[in-house]
Amino acid sequence: MKTLLLAGFAALALVPSTAIARPMTAVDLASMKRIGAPVASPDGRWLVYQLRETDLAANRGRIDLWLLDLSRPGAEAVRIASTPEHNEHDPKFSADGRALYFLSGQSGSEQLWRVELPSGTPQRVSDVAGGISGYLLAPSGDRVAIWTDRDISCRDAACADAPEAPEGQGSARTYDETFVRHWDSWETPGAFSRIFTYPLVDGRLQGNGTPVAPGLRGHAPTRPFGGGEELAWSADGRTLFFTLREAGREEPNSTNLDIYAAREGQAAENLTPANEAVDTAPAVSPDGRWLAYTAMARPTYEADRLVIHLRDLQTGAVRPLTQAWDRSVGSMAWAADGRSLLVTAQDVLDTPLFRVDVRTGAVTRLTESGSVGNVTPLRDGSIVYTLNSIEAPDDLWLLPRRGGAPRRLTSVNAALLAELDPVAVGRFSFAGAGGDRVWGQIVKPAGTSGRLPVAYLIHGGPQGSFNNSWSYRWNPRLFSAPGYASVSVDFHGSTGYGQAFTDSIRQNWGGAPLEDLRLGLAAAGRADPQLDVANSCALGGSYGGYMVNWIAGNWPDGFKCLVSHAGILDTRIMAYETEELWFTEWENGGVPWDPAVRATIERWNPINFVQNWRTPMLVIHGERDFRIPYSQSLAMFNALQRQNIPSRLVMYPDENHWILKPQNSIQWYREVHNWLQRYLQPGAGPTMGSGAGAGERGR
Repeated sequence: MKTLLLAGFAALALVPSTAIARPMTAVDLASMKRIGAPVASPDGRWLVYQLRETDLAANRGRIDLWLLDLSRPGAEAVRIASTPEHNEHDPKFSADGRALYFLSGQSGSEQLWRVELPSGTPQRVSDVAGGISGYLLAPSGDRVAIWTDRDISCRDAACADAPEAPEGQGSARTYDETFVRHWDSWETPGAFSRIFTYPLVDGRLQGNGTPVAPGLRGHAPTRPFGGGEELAWSADGRTLFFTLREAGREEPNSTNLDIYAAREGQAAENLTPANEAVDTAPAVSPDGRWLAYTAMARPTYEADRLVIHLRDLQTGAVRPLTQAWDRSVGSMAWAADGRSLLVTAQDVLDTPLFRVDVRTGAVTRLTESGSVGNVTPLRDGSIVYTLNSIEAPDDLWLLPRRGGAPRRLTSVNAALLAELDPVAVGRFSFAGAGGDRVWGQIVKPAGTSGRLPVAYLIHGGPQGSFNNSWSYRWNPRLFSAPGYASVSVDFHGSTGYGQAFTDSIRQNWGGAPLEDLRLGLAAAGRADPQLDVANSCALGGSYGGYMVNWIAGNWPDGFKCLVSHAGILDTRIMAYETEELWFTEWENGGVPWDPAVRATIERWNPINFVQNWRTPMLVIHGERDFRIPYSQSLAMFNALQRQNIPSRLVMYPDENHWILKPQNSIQWYREVHNWLQRYLQPGAGPTMGSGAGAGERGR
């Protein structure tokens, strides 16, 4: 197959070679406003969203709520219910639309607050000891579900009956079963994220809360990334549906999330006991008849395809809705009329919005390029959503009910973006491993002349994608800003190309993906002759870091420098040290002490090729990373130093698998850009004094 250069890139490349503004810096990235959590009033008139702004001096973000009148095209949003020193977030309208609820820490802990619209005075309506992690209002308007961490022995959220800890027990944590630690925190034995329901009287929580499913042991929502999308109320507000994976010795080996139904005064019922893989994201239809949810088919595989299922809440009958659609559903919401579901799913470098007909399962694409999220259906059939791309972060858009072009509702970063040099973004494809079609992207400063060094970005996951989306961690636009071309390739194992392509990386970590990366770098050079692919550096985080380490020993002459963030050096030890054991056991084919599995592990183990290393490497890690423990990077640095290979170690004591704090993000990009400048283009281009962090979800 010939290399394909899409016309959009060719057109962008014709921009005159004069800088319009200035190169983007990492301070710009860290300072950009982040919009999210849009909610619409029941009548569709009001839209409330949260907006995070960055306080660089305080090294943190601040979140406020904004109110937009959708009945007036061109209306300006106004700040609502905001206090200068606290975050207001997670807004939700009351059932009658007259009030807005939200979470705020202004009382000393995260509590539920309520404000009458459009300009009332906020009032605190909860007093839950230790604070609230999240909440969900019932559509009936007379109750609310909250979740917070509590010991399993607590009979209510006040936890007055919990046994006291014995005195003089020392500082040791003691465990009799895993999980011992998860993502970035040590587990507290017997404590879980638990759901409690409260009556709402005059908008205020009453009593101490009734536990939902007190007999179940496990986190609800699930850890570490579950949230309100894992809960749903029935239309009458008397049944709560929620996702939970039962805790116990097998939990780190299991992806068996189930959906439970808890009705007042009755024991919780497991609605999905037959499926030992993921069942999650319950969503009740507007008429209360159907429960939609997503499910995987294969246990212990976290990247299996998520298929929508429909459960008839009257009969209990279940049918798969999107089994014939070879895409994995990322998010899901019911359309206002209940006749379709609005879903997002990755599809060849984009994450569009789709409509799925509930009767037939027919899928219709509703948006074009970019990445859609936060889908919010309105009563009249129109849809509000966020949209971002490589060029720009999220803003809110409205898709009219009866066709027509989408309408932008916000431009929260317009002033800052206008200061920055534009980029040219293009796509190319080529025949990869096994002759399969593989896609890649090129991002470069628009209108530049001369050859461009290449920052070759390798995504993590390994089931993932550097797709057409904005990132506050690995940002292709920022990587290219000093005068580089950022190139990425969706190698075998990437998402958005069908489940078989995603599955193909299993037990093949260093095989087809490395071949795709070799072929992809050459294909990028053919697609755009401005790219100096012989003057390139490979960079990756998580699995991308693994691949950088694999490249160091198996493609040692391919790059002038390498950057490994939270990478895996020893896949055998990784299989013992990581917290979610199902991941390595699925990818390797079983437990690491099985001789057959060990053969697979050692075949693709970077540590077996350390003697071939010779490329300068920057090594970065967070000490609170329990997904890939930081000892892997310490071992890398020791191996590099012992062989006198130019190397540098950057270790963050206060970060996990991702680099999240604004000042740490700035430092991260400073270190990375200085490393690139040192080996690719000495003396040319700015030394970056700013940036944003690193990492991708999970791996």
